[in-house]
Amino acid sequence: MIKLGIIGYRNHAQRLIDFSEENSNCKLEIIYHPKKKIEDERGTNIFSDLFTCDGVIISSPNHTHLEYIVKLLNSSKAKIFCEKPPVNNEKDLKILENLSAEDKQRIFFNFNFRFSNFNAQIEKYKNSSELGKIIQINMMFTHGLSFKKEYENSWRSDGKNNLHNILDTLAIHYIDLMSFHFGKIKDSIYLPHLNSKIGTSFDTAQITLEYNNGIIVNILTSYAAPLVNEISILGTNGFFTIRDNVATTYSPRDNFDENNFFITPRVKYKNKFLMKDDYNDSLKKSLSHFINTLEKEETFDLSLFNSSISTNKIILNFNSQKK
Repeated sequence: MIKLGIIGYRNHAQRLIDFSEENSNCKLEIIYHPKKKIEDERGTNIFSDLFTCDGVIISSPNHTHLEYIVKLLNSSKAKIFCEKPPVNNEKDLKILENLSAEDKQRIFFNFNFRFSNFNAQIEKYKNSSELGKIIQINMMFTHGLSFKKEYENSWRSDGKNNLHNILDTLAIHYIDLMSFHFGKIKDSIYLPHLNSKIGTSFDTAQITLEYNNGIIVNILTSYAAPLVNEISILGTNGFFTIRDNVATTYSPRDNFDENNFFITPRVKYKNKFLMKDDYNDSLKKSLSHFINTLEKEETFDLSLFNSSISTNKIILNFNSQKK
């Protein structure tokens, strides 16, 4: 039985606690917070209590990640599941890059969308006859978190430590996934805004990425709008959409009316696709991958660490443009 500990206990950390408790291959024994008394017999304010764990989940504010990683690497044998982004400044990133290969293979950064059904759809269509050559991908993911009462005094709204929180916690998933599939970015535009006027960090981000292969990706994320989860992938022979919890593929391009004018391609596939479920499923799968690796007494693929660092560099480059 794998013994787990976690740093954090609310919001996203609570999801991870719930999912770890559902997993029969592990037992969550330690819940750590540096100051707050946790109303749970597993709660502790003593960091060294985590050193006896086989694996430790870091689900704390982004600026604390490196400190916890280094302490665990130096004083325990635990493998580390760390929420994205790995770090939020260049100095900390350099320290991660200079870790030994052995230490790097003890760390798994949670870019959980790599385990999602959305990822599977991109894999399916990026070289498909149905869509042809991909031209453009548009994504919109928004909800009204910044208008919730608890947001204003949370770490997410703190512009001093987390100015780019919408980029670092939400948009980063999609940037990572796009770069995972399409390679190096040729050009990019990052336009952050504070639309809710609540807190001091940006709550909205528009990102445009141009890849070396010519694909254009537009990503809009916001904590200051109604709930919208929409994706469209346009190719030379068709297009794919996820809208209102339905995934639809339209193909082929050559559909004409009686006057030989182009008309919308016919629906080729249509299936239910629940974005919220896909997020939770991918998070469970990502955590299960971490636990299974511990159970097999294996290390993590070094390429996953390097890919996570590459995504972190993209984010930090955006951060430096908009201070």
